[in-house]
Amino acid sequence: MFGKFSRRHFAKLAGLSALGMAARPADAAAQPAAERPSPASFPKDFVWGTATSAYQIEGAVNEDGRGRSIWDTFSHTPGKIEDGTSGDRANEHYHRYKEDIGLIRELGARAYRFSIAWPRVFPEGTGKPNPKGLDFYDRLVDELLKNGIEPYGTLYHWDLPQALEDKVGGWRSSETSKAFGDYAGHVAARITDRVRSIFTINEAGRFVNFGYGWGIDAPGLKLPDADVNQVRHHVALAHGLAVQAIRARGRAGTRVGPAENIAACVPAFDTPENVRAAEVATRELNSGFLGVILEGKYTDGFLQFAGKNAPKFTDEELKIISQPNDFVGLNIYAPQFYIAASDKPPGWSVLPFPASFPHMNSEWLRVGPETIYWAPRLAAKVWNIETIYISENGTSSEDKLRADGQVYDLDRIMYLRNYLRQLQRATSEGVPIRGYFLWSLMDNFEWIYGYEKRFGLYHVDFETQRRTPKLSVAFYRDVVARNAIGV
Repeated sequence: MFGKFSRRHFAKLAGLSALGMAARPADAAAQPAAERPSPASFPKDFVWGTATSAYQIEGAVNEDGRGRSIWDTFSHTPGKIEDGTSGDRANEHYHRYKEDIGLIRELGARAYRFSIAWPRVFPEGTGKPNPKGLDFYDRLVDELLKNGIEPYGTLYHWDLPQALEDKVGGWRSSETSKAFGDYAGHVAARITDRVRSIFTINEAGRFVNFGYGWGIDAPGLKLPDADVNQVRHHVALAHGLAVQAIRARGRAGTRVGPAENIAACVPAFDTPENVRAAEVATRELNSGFLGVILEGKYTDGFLQFAGKNAPKFTDEELKIISQPNDFVGLNIYAPQFYIAASDKPPGWSVLPFPASFPHMNSEWLRVGPETIYWAPRLAAKVWNIETIYISENGTSSEDKLRADGQVYDLDRIMYLRNYLRQLQRATSEGVPIRGYFLWSLMDNFEWIYGYEKRFGLYHVDFETQRRTPKLSVAFYRDVVARNAIGV
C-alpha cells in the first residue's frame, strides 16, 4: 500500500501530526489511569552512571611527568587514525575536570567510571613511580565525592606505557603482566580509601585481537594466532595479579572485577533448544578471557580449536588468573552472534547477518536491544555470577548542532530506550545486574575514528571545548530520576 504514497503525502501527514490533527486512536492522555502501562522500574539502589577513559578525554599528554603510551605512538603514525587526529588535546579533561563533573551532576547520575592512565603513574611502565602521577586522580576523586558521585576506577583502558612495548614486547611478555600487578597495588594503596570499586582491564576482547592480531589498534601488530593467544593469556594473568595486589594493598572491602566486551550470543528465537545452544556458545566463545578468569581453566573446546596455537600456561598461573572477583563488568553494544541449535557438533551454529540488518551511525553497531537481556542472563547462568554491571553501553549518532544551538539525537534516544527496556526485563527476572554506565559522558577521541564518531551525551566542540547537552541528556536524566523507563 505504501507504493501509492509519495514523499509529499508523508510530509503532509507529518505536518498534520505535528499540529495535533492526525488521528490518535491510542492517545495516552485519553486513557483512564488504570489502563496506562506502568513504568518499568529498576531495583532499588540500582547504580546509574556514565563512563569515559583517560586517553580519550584527558589530553595533557606531555604534562606532569606522564610517559608515552602505545596510543600516543599509534595515533601519530600516518594513516592509522581516519581523520588524522590524536588524543594530544582531546577534551582537555585534565584541566576541565571540575566542569565535566558538573555535567555528571546535571545528569543526576550517581556514579562515574573513569580510567587511570598507567603512563601517568609509571612513565616507564615499571620501576620508580611518578610523584605527580596520581595527584590528578586524587583531585578528580575528591571532586566527584564532593558532588555526591561514586567513583569507579578502571586500571587499564588500552594506554600501555610505550616503554613496556619497546623493552619487553608489551603484552607479548609476562613481564608486562607482573608490571601491571605492581601498578595495580600502587594505585590501590593510594585511592581505595575513597574508591571502593575497581575494574582491572577493559575489553581484552577488543585490544588483544585488534592491536596484536589484526593491526587495527595500537600497537598495530599482526601476529600469528599462537602469539595472539599467548598475549590474551598474559592479559588474563595481569588481571589475576592485579586482583591479588588490590586485595593485599587496598583497603579492606575494596571490590574488584574485569570489564569485558563479552562475545554476546543471542538465541535466534526463544526456544529451549536455542537458549541452551546460546549458553554453550557463550561459554566456548568467551573461554579465552572471561571463561578462564571465572572457571580457572580453558575449556576443552577452546583448547581443541586452538590446537598447536593454544597458549602455554602453568597450573600456578591458572590459580592466579582465577582469583575470586566481586563483580563482572560487561560492555554491551551490539549482538555479535545469533545462535541456533544444531544436530551437528558442537551442537550450535552461528547464523549469518542479513545485509539489511539495522545499524547505528557506526556500521559495526548493529541494533539488537535483546543483547543487553541475553548476554548478562546467559553469563550469570554459565558462570554463576552474583553481581554484574553493564560497564558500557551507548551509541554513536550524527549529532549535528542545529541552527537553534541544539542537538536532537533522536536515534540515540531510540537506541537507549529500547536497550534499557530489555535491561529492565533482565532485572525484573532476577538477572543480577546492579548498575549501568552509559558510554559516554561526552564526545571524545574515538580511537581509530578520531573525532568523527560521537558517542557522548554532551556535544563537544573540539576547537572551543564547549560542552552542549544533547536531547539525550534530558532523556537519561529522566530515567535516572525515576529509576524507571516508560510512563
